[in-house]
Amino acid sequence: MNRLQFHFLILFCLLALSACGFHTRGVADLSFHTIYVQNGGTIMPDLKRLLLNNKVKILPAPDQAEMLLEVMKETTEKRILSLSGGGKVKEYELVYRITFRTKQAGSELWSEPQTVEDMRDFSYDDSQLLAKDYEEARLYSDMRADAARKIMRRLSALKNDQPSAAN
Repeated sequence: MNRLQFHFLILFCLLALSACGFHTRGVADLSFHTIYVQNGGTIMPDLKRLLLNNKVKILPAPDQAEMLLEVMKETTEKRILSLSGGGKVKEYELVYRITFRTKQAGSELWSEPQTVEDMRDFSYDDSQLLAKDYEEARLYSDMRADAARKIMRRLSALKNDQPSAAN
């Protein structure tokens, strides 16, 4: 392969990459700039990071906030998926579930409660107890981060001109 062919190959690859439409996600299109989060729970650090990245100020009191978000319930579950021939657990299913509702400033009505759920499977081995405990904690952390992103997508779907549904 001579130099000219190599340069054409590189140029072709760059043109193909730029033509694919790839771009970073950027910020969400939110209809509010301030929010009050009630009962944040363990998802609050992930949610706070996403809100701050989207230039939304989290207020300590609800009276000045444009949007109110209430975390109603946050649960984790661990189910047995499979057992070995000796009756020992070989695989678990982890479930993270969060229920929340929103209310826009000036509205007396809360939205219908919405639930975000995420699941992960993982293999289990009694001989690697510490590693499996760490893996479980890491999976729950990842599920919280995913749930926070899902909540942000739902918040970006809210518009000020849409009335909130009654609870």
